[in-house]
Amino acid sequence: MTMTESTETKSLETALFSAADALRSKMDANEYKNYLLGIIFYKYLSDSMLYEIADEIGDGRENTTLAEAQKLYEENADDEDLQDELMDTFSYVITPEHTFTKVMDHVNDHSFQIVNLADAFKEIEGTNETFEGLFDDVDLFSRRLGNNAQKQADTISAVLSAISDLELVQSPGDTLGDAYEYLISQFASESGKKAGEFYTPQKVSELLTRLTLVGKQYPEGMTVYDPTMGSGSLLLNFKKYIGESQKDEIIYYGQEINTSTYNLARMNMILHHVDTANQHLRNGDTLDADWPPSAKTNFDAVVMNPPYSLHWSSAKGFLEDPRFSKYGVLAPKSKADYAFLLHGFYHLKNTGTMAIVLPHGVLFRGTKEGKIRQKLLEDGSIDAVIGLPANLFYSTSIPTTIVVLKKNKQDRSVMFIDASKEFEKGKNQNQLREEDLDKIIKTYEERKDVDKYAHLATFDEIKENDFNLNIPRYVDTFEPEPEVDLKQVSKDLTAVNKQIKDNEKELVGMLKQLTSKDDDIMEGINDIIQNFEEDLK
Repeated sequence: MTMTESTETKSLETALFSAADALRSKMDANEYKNYLLGIIFYKYLSDSMLYEIADEIGDGRENTTLAEAQKLYEENADDEDLQDELMDTFSYVITPEHTFTKVMDHVNDHSFQIVNLADAFKEIEGTNETFEGLFDDVDLFSRRLGNNAQKQADTISAVLSAISDLELVQSPGDTLGDAYEYLISQFASESGKKAGEFYTPQKVSELLTRLTLVGKQYPEGMTVYDPTMGSGSLLLNFKKYIGESQKDEIIYYGQEINTSTYNLARMNMILHHVDTANQHLRNGDTLDADWPPSAKTNFDAVVMNPPYSLHWSSAKGFLEDPRFSKYGVLAPKSKADYAFLLHGFYHLKNTGTMAIVLPHGVLFRGTKEGKIRQKLLEDGSIDAVIGLPANLFYSTSIPTTIVVLKKNKQDRSVMFIDASKEFEKGKNQNQLREEDLDKIIKTYEERKDVDKYAHLATFDEIKENDFNLNIPRYVDTFEPEPEVDLKQVSKDLTAVNKQIKDNEKELVGMLKQLTSKDDDIMEGINDIIQNFEEDLK
């Protein structure tokens, strides 16, 4: 990132947290993030359109302010050709009275009413199915914003004012998209456990993406899928690691059960400039109803960070579901971990790679999970097991593991990597460093033993361990205690004893210099001196 990009990002972060001050006393971070991210998204859509108008009928965006573009738009509002051009370019149109710039005019002349913004949101949502319901979580009429219409308007006015001067569209690179991701992570850290529903720490996200790309080339683009996509950060990472010429040829598929988080992912895709034709996102229950349909079932990469040990129906009917049927049993009702894993694996291409984050229990728990794990191992489907440090995630402090799966393996070996001890300790969460990621990727790629860090286990080894994949069975990280030098210990004790004797002699000398007219005190001092002198003999 260049200095200019860094400055722009910092400016955006500062402005959004300034806007948050208007809301922090009224609701927690998990709620006010909807207002802030929704409003910043609205400004981005509005500003993008006004700059395009400057290009089409003005002197160009470089020579035109947003206020000037707004005036141009108002003067040419009835131009049908302009309206068609905007719809073709953006798949939405905001009328002149509903742009962010116009709403800010109302704020500045103190005529702003909540309905001004509410109508703008409705207009955007109604122009294209891509935007349908996008602002549902921004409850502009909530009494938590204020106990009457004026106080609600004042609160939203403060939020709008805080971000009004930000330049979102003309920023270099993908500053806005990257800052948006950063802000999601910041809200995650404030909102605690709930954050796990929509955010995977960036370094973990990068690791999952990079693991699926090891040894792969996609010169004509690729398809990626996240069945529990949260805010979409896992999917969006592929743009960073696939070749520059292919990054616009990635087709994204994602599903998310939480509607608020689903809307967040949709905004995130647009802010990262993903073409609407390349994003296929769905609000739904991944386990309950399989999606996407079998005709579009195969993906080059599948990445997942599902909720851990979630309860699910585990109804007998799922035994006929092609995602689970070949394994003979279903994941336990109290732990859906393997249900998520098998869903993702079912949708993986024969030439693809899948990486999923799960709790360590999936490596060694028995009964139904043990049978599923054994079948996967017998099929050669599990390619690697990577142990991560504890306390990496906002939603849990437990250590987790990444399981890497493939369908086209040449053998049934499994690469075990214990990366649990290499991280940077943070104030609230631990963090993986770039060098930690590089070491994991290099070790996974080379598939060679590394002392106290990695081991390539044969299928026979795994079978001898009753298909238990607990990492300490394969990677010995035990560090023996250093041998004790008894001669040195003896020398140290002698030196300490001599020091004690010298200090006692010095103390006796000091006590002998003490005097008192009180006979009892002197008798006590003499007793102490006598005791020390007997010890010194």
